[in-house]
Amino acid sequence: MGRGKIVIRKIENSASRQVTFSKRRKGLLKKAKELAILCDAEVGFIIFSSTGRLYDFASSSMKSIIDRYSRTKEENHQVLNATSEVMAFSTSRCLHFTRLIEESLCSGWVFHQPLLICPSQLNHQSSSIISLWQREAESLREQLHNLQENHRKVNLIRQENMELRKKMYLFILSYVNLNSKQMDHEQQHRS
Repeated sequence: MGRGKIVIRKIENSASRQVTFSKRRKGLLKKAKELAILCDAEVGFIIFSSTGRLYDFASSSMKSIIDRYSRTKEENHQVLNATSEVMAFSTSRCLHFTRLIEESLCSGWVFHQPLLICPSQLNHQSSSIISLWQREAESLREQLHNLQENHRKVNLIRQENMELRKKMYLFILSYVNLNSKQMDHEQQHRS
């Protein structure tokens, strides 16, 4: 029978804390090496103990891993910013044109190509032009609605992504904790 769950919080006893740190650090190192070998992954981790001592592991060069991490993080940030900027620009542009069209329709002025036509100059074909502009205004409203909906979906996906990262972090912690317990249990049986 395995040990019960422990509460994840700072261990107050410094000797116990140091023993736990040492065992879990070794477990993390072992798992990092296995991940790098089995999955051909580029793995790097850095740990600073409470005393300030550095422990690190890199499957290749730590500098190249950190550089790659920085580049990837920056690229992802730029892509997210660019997407947000394009959506904001498109949304503001749609709003601007929708307002122009609505104002022109309400005031009785119709903009057609580069010409500005006064209501007194309109003939019987004017109703088709107004109808065309009304359809265009409705199309712009739909595009605006779609852009706003897409923006909402992007925000939901970002939020879900953050929650999944948290779950993954907690899963890894519990996995490391479970492996540490199994190693402790195996050591006790060997003794």
